[in-house]
Amino acid sequence: MSLKKRGTDYRSWAYLEPRDLTQFELAREIERVPPHPVSLSDDQEGRVRKILEECVLVSLHEHASTFPANITESKAYTHEGRMVTAFEGLAASHWDAVFDNLMDGILNIESPHGWKWTEVIHDLGMRLCDLAHQDFVFHATSVDDIRRAHREERVAWVASLEGAAMIENELDRIDILYGLGIRALGITYSESNALGSGLKERRDGGLTSFGRQAVERMNKVGMLIDCSHCGDQTTLDTIAASKKPIVLSHIGARALWNSNRLAPDDVLKACADKGGVIGVEAAPHTTITTKQPVHSLDSVMEHFEYIKDLVGIDHVSFGPDTLYGDHVGLHQVYASALSINASRSNPTNGGTQAHPRVEYVAGLENPTEGSSNLVRWLVKGGYSDDDIAKVMGENALRLLADVWV
Repeated sequence: MSLKKRGTDYRSWAYLEPRDLTQFELAREIERVPPHPVSLSDDQEGRVRKILEECVLVSLHEHASTFPANITESKAYTHEGRMVTAFEGLAASHWDAVFDNLMDGILNIESPHGWKWTEVIHDLGMRLCDLAHQDFVFHATSVDDIRRAHREERVAWVASLEGAAMIENELDRIDILYGLGIRALGITYSESNALGSGLKERRDGGLTSFGRQAVERMNKVGMLIDCSHCGDQTTLDTIAASKKPIVLSHIGARALWNSNRLAPDDVLKACADKGGVIGVEAAPHTTITTKQPVHSLDSVMEHFEYIKDLVGIDHVSFGPDTLYGDHVGLHQVYASALSINASRSNPTNGGTQAHPRVEYVAGLENPTEGSSNLVRWLVKGGYSDDDIAKVMGENALRLLADVWV
């Protein structure tokens, strides 16, 4: 059941001795900031419990890691190469499956040529080694794994990468990543690579010839294709080239806020028309709107409702893109390398509009809070149990059943 996870006493790297690794004081995983639960009536609370017991909840995009309490230590922490999985936070959440996006070569993020192949393998291998020492969070590679996690009160951990720069011009690296357990791969992570153009670019050249070969290979091996950080034309080209539906795992509607981090209507429609799913984003200062420029659960859900009305309830889900720690502070630490920084400063990205800054997104501060409040908001908003089941997991599972082999 999703209502209560069985949990674990294990904490990351507990099989090592203190002298084996650098010690960092980590952020609290539970109530690092004051919680902001959506208030409900007694009858609505009963519906929430029933939904959490019966429905499979899937987050299409998270960073299920815990960061240092002093966020300025994040560079040293990530360079250490041992990300801490938030076992306590996940045990308190209701997610049955999380697509956990590895740090994508962040060990070398200050280099203009980060995302090295060896570093991606390092990140994946380290996380899998840690997960192998407990049995609450387990490496999932199939829809059956996700449904089993729900039955067994566990968490299915799906390994994902936000961009494909590390495959360079080697198609076989897609096979290798699949063989190592990666089940979702972005075409680009904001900057252009050999496959196509990222959202940072002033001119979007679309999917390259090599990119089309990569899309074909991802279809063949059964890799979910993600275009959340691609330019608009590259995304449209990818949708057209792919024989399988794709995902926009963490995004919002540009019609509500003019930023290239969000997608225009034609891209959202094209994704849905091909059978794809759109996961609504909640990372700080992304899914704000002109009506609600202060980022909050309500502004996120304004994006959700806009996209739902545009493409239909069967093609919308959630990829909150949250983590355990000071997310805003982390963006500041890595400001020169993060795509969100460029989308604010580059006029062609439509990110020049002034808006209030927040210390965290109230109601969606981390994966634990998000897994509860999304359901609570939908219940309070009068959505049916069937529609809530769709957007909280079944839409994602349908997509995965079509794409994964």
